[in-house]
Amino acid sequence: MKKILLSAFALSTMMTFGQQYGGMWIPTEVNEKEMKELGMKISAKDIFNPEKASIKDAVVQFDGGCTAEIISGKGLLLTNHHCGYDNIQSHSTVENDLLTNGFWAKDMNGELPNPGVTVDFITDIKEVTKDILAGTESLKGKDLDAKIKQNTDAYIASQKPESYQKISVRSMYYGNKFYAYVIETYKDIRLVGAPPQAIGKYGSDTDNWVWPRHTGDFSMFRIYADKNNKPAEYSKDNIPYTPKHFLPISIKDKKEDDFTFVFGFPGRTTEYLPAVAVEKIMTEIDPAMISVRDVTLKTLDEKMRVDNATRIKYASKYARISNAWKKWQGEIEGLKKSNAVGKKQQYEQSLISKNPAIKTTIDGLNKLYNEQAPYALNRAYYSELTRNAETLALGSLFGSYVEAVENGTSSQKSLDQLKSRLSEIYKDYESSLDAKVTAKVIALYANKTPQQFLPAGFENYRDVNQNISTIENWAKNSVVMGSGKVNGATVYSDINKVFADQNALVQALKKDPVVQLYASIKGTYVKTTHEKVTSLQTEIDALQKQFMAQQMETDKDRKFFPDANSTLRVTYGKVKGSNPRDAVYYGYQTHLAGVMEKYIPGDYEFDLPKKLINLYNTKDYGIYKDKSGDVPVNFTATNHTTGGNSGSPALDAYGNLIGLNFDRQWEGTMSDINYDPKLCRNIMVDTKYILFVIDKFADAKWLINEMKIVK
Repeated sequence: MKKILLSAFALSTMMTFGQQYGGMWIPTEVNEKEMKELGMKISAKDIFNPEKASIKDAVVQFDGGCTAEIISGKGLLLTNHHCGYDNIQSHSTVENDLLTNGFWAKDMNGELPNPGVTVDFITDIKEVTKDILAGTESLKGKDLDAKIKQNTDAYIASQKPESYQKISVRSMYYGNKFYAYVIETYKDIRLVGAPPQAIGKYGSDTDNWVWPRHTGDFSMFRIYADKNNKPAEYSKDNIPYTPKHFLPISIKDKKEDDFTFVFGFPGRTTEYLPAVAVEKIMTEIDPAMISVRDVTLKTLDEKMRVDNATRIKYASKYARISNAWKKWQGEIEGLKKSNAVGKKQQYEQSLISKNPAIKTTIDGLNKLYNEQAPYALNRAYYSELTRNAETLALGSLFGSYVEAVENGTSSQKSLDQLKSRLSEIYKDYESSLDAKVTAKVIALYANKTPQQFLPAGFENYRDVNQNISTIENWAKNSVVMGSGKVNGATVYSDINKVFADQNALVQALKKDPVVQLYASIKGTYVKTTHEKVTSLQTEIDALQKQFMAQQMETDKDRKFFPDANSTLRVTYGKVKGSNPRDAVYYGYQTHLAGVMEKYIPGDYEFDLPKKLINLYNTKDYGIYKDKSGDVPVNFTATNHTTGGNSGSPALDAYGNLIGLNFDRQWEGTMSDINYDPKLCRNIMVDTKYILFVIDKFADAKWLINEMKIVK
């Protein structure tokens, strides 16, 4: 490694861990040499082999956004509690609250179906860059995009997948390479077990993104298939899926510096952005989005803490909003602490010294990002409005419906989809609570947004208390907010009747103040911001593609991996504690004793089930204690993970399951932008704790008996 790169990335600290840049590697292109140097005992073919059974046959994308793994020969799935949260919630009522009480099927007959939930297997991966980029050498912009789409469609059409398979072609390295994936989707996924949230969500929002952690973040599902073991829609006649491979579960003690790798579907990273982009994220975009969610979360929390029905309704929404809110705060802190902008500036200069043409690219990116900055900031505030204020989100949906009807583009299919979507929202929507949320985020938008981006007269919304009064008054007669009747019904009483006379509904919606408000906000955003921010982003993307190619051509000492894009990846590292700031050292492992130290009876976040307390007091740990005599709960390692890796298996040197990935250490959440092994740690549930909860707490030994335990 050349000295200039050591300076640019502060790699002296990295050499201890072996990894130079982190990495989310395509499984067909893993850095096998370095993995074995770090301690891996199996081969790359054992991880991913399209010709025969391998670990990839036990790893699936769960419900489009998380990862899960198969842990028995009967299709038993393990994923995070927070990945299964929506499904656990959907089976919960005030009378039968599975979130609070947990759920454990007594046998397969008691497993609960989850309509719409799917898992995806990746059976093959091929680089197809030559096929996709053929004939594109002289093309740019829309012409380039059109040719790539044409070539992609042609490639997919030329393939001969099985009836239950599909082909997906994905761009890598900002469009410099392309890969084809063969995907098999299973559609009958049933809930098998979940600990109470006092275990599965222990520490809730206080501990989210935080280490030391003491959370049993897991849930269990099962894949069902038809009699031929192939994908099928839900049927009582379906049988448990027989996998090509399932993961043995190790309960051996862990030691610091043990090799580990994580296999899953990381969502999105941007490791190769220029310094100017990172600076904008750190100083403008993240703070804007945090401020909107600050307001939202405080307002929801006030009601959720005193009303149990609201808590159940809003639990999943609150967790979703809070998750990114806290992550962005850690991201800012980590980017500052790791001097990410300064390091990227140094790296850019090192590249320019080797290839002067790169200066033109960097200068172009600097100019474009600075020009885009005010529009990008407005986009950040605008996008957070409907993500946090459901009343505005509903105004958006109904507004789009009015447009479709008046434009003649509405269809029965789109209408059915809209009614289904609306029913799902209204099931967990409280107009009185969201009136307060909407009032507060609108006030924030009115006060933070420059006048040039605001609708005419929007200064009237700068006062929070006045907004609350106004919107609560709207709620008395608003169709959108659930009180106004159309065709003799409300959206709560009979949504089909509401839509029975489209003309009557359209006329009512056009007068609805929520629809009118959202239309004014959206109309102004489209007029002042959307086209400008989009056109500049198109120019940025073209230069970023060029910059990526230049980095790969110029920096011969660096082994590059593509940014995460929800495709299957391998990341590897070592079990490791951390020293995130002066005089602070975190050990790599927590135990049940630490769970008890945080225990606060009756607390929303830190209460505990009586049975778990009793197991601790009696030290009834079975085979799940480690050499300390306690049950290990969570551990950290240097694996480079992100959202989408939730539920990913953490594997040992032999490919045995040793943990379940569920989070990252707050000080290192900037790893999506700037991986730094000094600060970045992924957090996993120890398999010993998972099995301890299943066996000793849930008395679900029938599930333990399905598994292959490595002692």
